[in-house]
Amino acid sequence: MAEPTQGRPIDILLVEPNPGDVRLTKEAFKDGRIRNDLHVVNNGQDALDYLEGQGEYEGRPRPDIVLLEINLPDMDGMDILTAIKESEKLETIPVIILSSSEAGEEIVRGYQLQANAYMTKPPDPDEFIQKIRTLANYWIQVVELPADCGL
Repeated sequence: MAEPTQGRPIDILLVEPNPGDVRLTKEAFKDGRIRNDLHVVNNGQDALDYLEGQGEYEGRPRPDIVLLEINLPDMDGMDILTAIKESEKLETIPVIILSSSEAGEEIVRGYQLQANAYMTKPPDPDEFIQKIRTLANYWIQVVELPADCGL
């Protein structure tokens, strides 16, 4: 069984095609002094390969949290969410949707598919960084994350 998340950096998988949002997310984690290993993929297929440890991602660490943009160039992020929550190996990983969409139906659909949280990305970079810091403080410093139970 893998070690618990306490006392080690949190492994975060960021699924984000926008280089600007990747940069802001990295900045938020760095400036917030939150111990983490941030792994970034920019499309849905790479996200699925990473999560399953396939191809170039063989031997990668199992993420403790997935930050998922739903608007991806090659597939619907909701399909990735569904794949995670339907997988016995992955279903306990918290998935936080990050999206530019404030559409009520998207938010409802995310929660129906068992997203653990839905965050709308603000257009202002400073506000975006603050939201990511708040999200990180909650999910990394407040809640207990499930350890990889050897699945």
